Amino acid sequence: MDAVSRRFDADAHAAELREVGYTVIEDFMDVAALAAFRAALAPFEGAHNGRNDFEGFKTERIYTLVARGKVFEEIAADPRLMAIIARFLQPGFLLSASHSINLGPGETAQSLHADDGFYRQKRPRPPNGISVIGAIDAFTRDNGCTEVIPGSHLWGEPGDPGRPSDPAEMEAMLVPMEVPAGACFVFAGTLIHRGGANRTRRPRLAFTNQYCEPWARTQENFFLSVPRELVREMSPRARTLLGYEIWPPFMGMVTASHPAKTLEPGWVPPVIAHRP
Repeated sequence: MDAVSRRFDADAHAAELREVGYTVIEDFMDVAALAAFRAALAPFEGAHNGRNDFEGFKTERIYTLVARGKVFEEIAADPRLMAIIARFLQPGFLLSASHSINLGPGETAQSLHADDGFYRQKRPRPPNGISVIGAIDAFTRDNGCTEVIPGSHLWGEPGDPGRPSDPAEMEAMLVPMEVPAGACFVFAGTLIHRGGANRTRRPRLAFTNQYCEPWARTQENFFLSVPRELVREMSPRARTLLGYEIWPPFMGMVTASHPAKTLEPGWVPPVIAHRP
């Protein structure tokens, strides 16, 4: 563990997240890390337009980011993030989604949503996922910063007592996450939020990594999207995040074997090797 990680107070961040639904790491990336991020992303930019209003027709999202460069893998497995997330999700938690978000000029605001809302378990409940959004460009009110409703991670279902039913009332409760470049915020998958509208003439670059319980289905199917030859080059922590681990007693096994065995040279699926 490096000096930054030793000084990091994960308990304080976790306490804030429990209280209001999110916490900010102001100095998550320094100038050199931001430059490395931009350089590693550049070869992939320019060909990934949003396909719907939620993705953003004027937003470029580059998916499977974790496997597109060592810098992205290291961000996804950053010890500070792991320390916070481990206080909410069970051991062996998974990376559920990983992509960059370049919000173009004129992009409209997203609809209000919770990132783990597709796990159809009744609210209120503990989060089944924890999300991270990192600012590569500074986030401002004008360039489409993420907007959150503090405390909404504790709300029940729509119509339940204590949860506003009027969309206009909910929008009035939004707080803009104005943070400097290099900051990131970590929030509960149950927190109500949205991406804001970009009213400037410049794009706003960010990334998001989302994590889920080890028993949950991930948003991205990394087994199919990340070739095994790339997984072999990853750290043990990153491999676990992608699902190359067992959640006791045997969830995630591959034909009764540990999934890490599939990374061994010459491995052949048993259904092929033993096929008559």
